Amino acid sequence: MNLRGCLKFPIFNCRMEKVEKYEQIILQFLEEQEAYWNRGNTPIDYQVIADTQRKRYQLISIGWKEKNYFHGCLYHFDIINDKIWIQKNNTDMLIAKELIELGVPKYDIVLGVIHPKRRKDTEYAVA
Repeated sequence: MNLRGCLKFPIFNCRMEKVEKYEQIILQFLEEQEAYWNRGNTPIDYQVIADTQRKRYQLISIGWKEKNYFHGCLYHFDIINDKIWIQKNNTDMLIAKELIELGVPKYDIVLGVIHPKRRKDTEYAVA
């Protein structure tokens, strides 16, 4: 994180830079996954949906495969109170570990898919 500007208004600027960094990490991850899932000749289209104002991010699938219509969410992230919340993971990928490799500390990752009472049993943030 670039700490330039954190000295004058330390809480505001550092929090803002942290959220911007996390947003970039999420978008990078989702765009890489979008490219991965869209490789080859498939009738299903994978799209990144990003609401940068409200800090909500998804990778969805949409399209027809033979007689079946697909529309679903592969990944859903939110940034809430300066932490990345994993709200949905419909893959086998351990995305919390991917986020750690991209520079997000465990204490800033919330497994929203885990019941709030059980989060204390994980190695990640509870909220």
